Amino acid sequence: MTFNDLFASLIVFFFWFMAIWIFINVFADIFRRNDIHGLAKAGWIFLIFIVPFLGALIYIIARPRVTAQDVQMMAQADAATKAVASVSTADEIAKLQQLKDAGTITAAEFDTLKAKTLAG
Repeated sequence: MTFNDLFASLIVFFFWFMAIWIFINVFADIFRRNDIHGLAKAGWIFLIFIVPFLGALIYIIARPRVTAQDVQMMAQADAATKAVASVSTADEIAKLQQLKDAGTITAAEFDTLKAKTLAG
């Protein structure tokens, strides 16, 4: 086996791996989407099984760039980010103080958690 044979084998493996990865992503996208329903999903899967490369290429071209579901998922992610950002270090320490006052955590645990909160 020469270097050229090895290199050609690596190239072929790479393209097969990429093709399989594309098919997995297309299948996942078809099943994840809620804007297309049973018969349309079955049609896409049938097309991809009958003519794999052409079917995947047609799906990628025909798929809208951003669907309503994508917009909803982005809005949820933004809301989660804002919710996390709105909690300040002072809020965390106040909650820890309430837990300490209620007897849920000890003074040593309070000091440890307070140090972790202040560190980052």
